[in-house]
Amino acid sequence: MSDTPGGHDQNRCDFCRLPCPGEPVILEYEADTYEFCSETCRNEMKENDRVFTEYHGFRQLVTGVSALDDHLPQGLPRNSFVLISGEGGTRDNAIQSELIWRTLERDEPAVILSFTEPPVSIVEQFLSLEWNVLPYLESGQFHIVDCFTYRVSDRNRMFARMDDWNQFLHRVTNSVTTTVRDPTDTSELQHKLDNCLESLSMSDTGIVVFDSLTEFGTLVQPVQAYDFVKDVRADVCKGRFVPVFAGATFAGEEDIFPHDMGYVMDGLIDLQLNGSVIEDVLVKRIRIRKMNSVLTIPEWVAYEYTGEKGLVTFDPIEELEKSEAVLDEPSESPPEEQCPAVPDDASEVEPTE
Repeated sequence: MSDTPGGHDQNRCDFCRLPCPGEPVILEYEADTYEFCSETCRNEMKENDRVFTEYHGFRQLVTGVSALDDHLPQGLPRNSFVLISGEGGTRDNAIQSELIWRTLERDEPAVILSFTEPPVSIVEQFLSLEWNVLPYLESGQFHIVDCFTYRVSDRNRMFARMDDWNQFLHRVTNSVTTTVRDPTDTSELQHKLDNCLESLSMSDTGIVVFDSLTEFGTLVQPVQAYDFVKDVRADVCKGRFVPVFAGATFAGEEDIFPHDMGYVMDGLIDLQLNGSVIEDVLVKRIRIRKMNSVLTIPEWVAYEYTGEKGLVTFDPIEELEKSEAVLDEPSESPPEEQCPAVPDDASEVEPTE
């Protein structure tokens, strides 16, 4: 780059902002000298009257979930399909909820495809963690693709049985819920998802969450399941630069759908219940096993969920030692009152008149 008063950075293209590996291509314009990495960039600048202020391709996302961000120092690429796989009891649905909540807090849209819960239950999961999503539902920033209530033969009857509070939540979610008539029809599922993303103008912004690919895999033939995941990855992640987070619970075998799709996934997050850290205690642990294109620290950390704060990591051994130290501290009791000495033959002492 030139050292003109225009403030151009040295060794970076004045259009794409990438480093110039060889001799720069020069463009003189009035009193300024511009330098480009290629003739293509020079021509683009001349034709479009704009430049990129920074390199935007495959830009990274900070999820807002502490256990993930601490182990992804460079962030998570926006064009990623991430599988969150774990055992039952690891609260993977809470992690999905926090991913959505942090996205809404960044003023970005979020979409969840729910195969295991109706829309009202999805909202209740957020409220149980003190995350009020009602304003985001009202504004349309948070959208639900309902792949569950097709199982209910009489939906009006189901809604009529709800108490007043859940009927209120149903009314709130109704306008931002897309109901899939037949989730076994993958073409309908893809069509409804695409319409939802299009209506929210989701390109290079927001996230998509699948609550359970395991449940989805029970609805369709294996070939259809594999093709659906690959198609969503191609269209949503690679085409729109919108990351997808998909939950998957181990149901016995670990080499079946979707756990055998590690070669396709851009990221793999493992959840486990570990009984060897502390005797007779199952400790929840999380690890990022794989994340393409960025630095990853693949180490296990213990975690638990709390209201408002969400996922909190901790050292179980250190917490156990603190608890034991508190129990071992001597309790401070008030000094005993001094009582007058009683003679050994007190029983023989005559009463005084």
